Amino acid sequence: MDNTGEISRNRWYEIPRGILRLCFILLNNVYCIPTYVIWMLTLWPLRKFNSEVYWKLEGYFFHWLLAMVSLWSYSAGYDIVEVGDDISECLEEKTLIIANHQSTADVPLLFACFNPKKHVLPNIMWIMDSLFKYTNFGVVSVLHKDFFIMSGKTKRDQSLQQLAKHIIDTYIPLKRRWMVLFPEGGFLRKRKAVSQKYAEKMSLPKLENVSLPRVGAMQVIMDTVGPNSAINNNANMTATTGKNSMGSQLSGKKPNSLPQLQYVLDITIGYPNGWPIDLSHIVFGNRQPCQTVIFYRVYNAKEVPHNPETLTQWLYDRWQEKERMLEYFYENGEFSADFACHSYQPPKVVVQDYLRFIILHAFFIASTYVHVQMLAAFYNYYHQLVY
Repeated sequence: MDNTGEISRNRWYEIPRGILRLCFILLNNVYCIPTYVIWMLTLWPLRKFNSEVYWKLEGYFFHWLLAMVSLWSYSAGYDIVEVGDDISECLEEKTLIIANHQSTADVPLLFACFNPKKHVLPNIMWIMDSLFKYTNFGVVSVLHKDFFIMSGKTKRDQSLQQLAKHIIDTYIPLKRRWMVLFPEGGFLRKRKAVSQKYAEKMSLPKLENVSLPRVGAMQVIMDTVGPNSAINNNANMTATTGKNSMGSQLSGKKPNSLPQLQYVLDITIGYPNGWPIDLSHIVFGNRQPCQTVIFYRVYNAKEVPHNPETLTQWLYDRWQEKERMLEYFYENGEFSADFACHSYQPPKVVVQDYLRFIILHAFFIASTYVHVQMLAAFYNYYHQLVY
């Protein structure tokens, strides 16, 4: 590994800086997450009168909160470089994101990547492991209506049914646009051996830089909101026959205007020298500043197969391409333009706005002060009533 991948050991200020960063991030959690929760609970009655306004406000708060996380990696010198297809056409459309999964830093770095893009983070739905619900950020995801998928063979079918229901009951009514899925179902270091064993059993290529994806969740998504989904087929039938359908009831719109996925955005995350940044690096900043490259490939959702067998093969093909892409990236330090599906966009560093960070910190700190004063007033009032 070269210097971009080495943890500094000889600089005396590494330890105190790491401690300061840890204290800052812990404090940041203290005055941001409770503030988000209290604001959402305070605004909760608004859901009864104007749910659209409530969810729009919630989207702003959610975006601001993820901006705080974006600052953690950006301030440590871990930049994001975007390259590949132009994704501007996806920003305002319903889009399924599929990405390789290597480490605990994947999600925070995607936060940082999406943060400067308008209307993305407020209208995004994350599909994540159910264990995430029990982290400090779990309550935020619950209030934002993200989906927690359960792992394990015994719970898989039930979880996929719940995903379909969640898409119908939440993703569509709340007018979410982007939906993020990690088809591998776990980190590369944990899934690699199992993936290679399965590949050998099924006579599939053994992958080193990615693990074989699981198709179950993507199949459910395509079956529910894909261009060839049952709901949209019912809608088309209703538009022709004039009969009622489940699709028209769910959407509350005309049958022929049911929302559906427009794009599938394939993201390949490449870490320098094949050594992923992890959450400890982001917290302590104890790794040399480096650039993580995100390669975009855009597919029209109508091009993605609907049949389970062909969809499985399509997804396997994409991951075998990722294997070649990452192999080239680790050897040459950059992705080849040949992997782009459409017009190739040259590498561009994602730039964050420090002034915006300062304003958001001021807002969360001021909100925390107001909320503490409110709680103190309620406590004093209750104390006087009782005693």
